[in-house]
Amino acid sequence: MKDNQESRSSFEYLVFALGDEVYGIDILKVQEIRAYETVAKIANTPDFIKGVINLRGVIVPVVDMRIKFRLGNVDYNQFTVVIVLNVLGRVIGMVVDSVSDVIALTSDQIHAKPEFGSSMDTQYLTGIGMVAECMIILVDIERLMSSDEMDLTAKAAA
Repeated sequence: MKDNQESRSSFEYLVFALGDEVYGIDILKVQEIRAYETVAKIANTPDFIKGVINLRGVIVPVVDMRIKFRLGNVDYNQFTVVIVLNVLGRVIGMVVDSVSDVIALTSDQIHAKPEFGSSMDTQYLTGIGMVAECMIILVDIERLMSSDEMDLTAKAAA
C-alpha cells in the first residue's frame, strides 16, 4: 500500500471485469464512467491504445485493458464502458468489459499480491481483495499508466 492509503481504515475500489477476472482500482482515481464509443485511431501506436476521444474539449487517449493484459478477443457490447481516470495530472480512458460496483475493503480483506518470480510481471498489482468467496485483483493504476510502455498515452494525446 502507498503511505497515503495506509492511514485509512478502509479503501474504496471501483470493481470491473475483464474476461472472467474481476479487478479493482482506487475510486479516487476515477473521474467518470462512460458508455464505449468509437475512437479516433492514431497511427503507429501499440494495439492496446485504441485511439482518442474528445471529452468536453479534452483529447483523451483510450487504452483497451483486455488487449493490454493479453486476455483474448475483445467483444464490445452494451456492457463495455470507458472508465475515465485522472492519473498523475493526465486524463486517460480505460476500456473494460463491464463495471459492477464500488466496494470498501478493510486492510484485513486485502492480501499481499502473489509473487511469481521473473516469469510474470506483478509490479502493477497492489494486492488481492477478498469479499466473501470473490477475489478482486487490485491494480495500482498510477503505476500502470505511468510505466514506460504506457507513457505512450501522453504522446497519443499530444
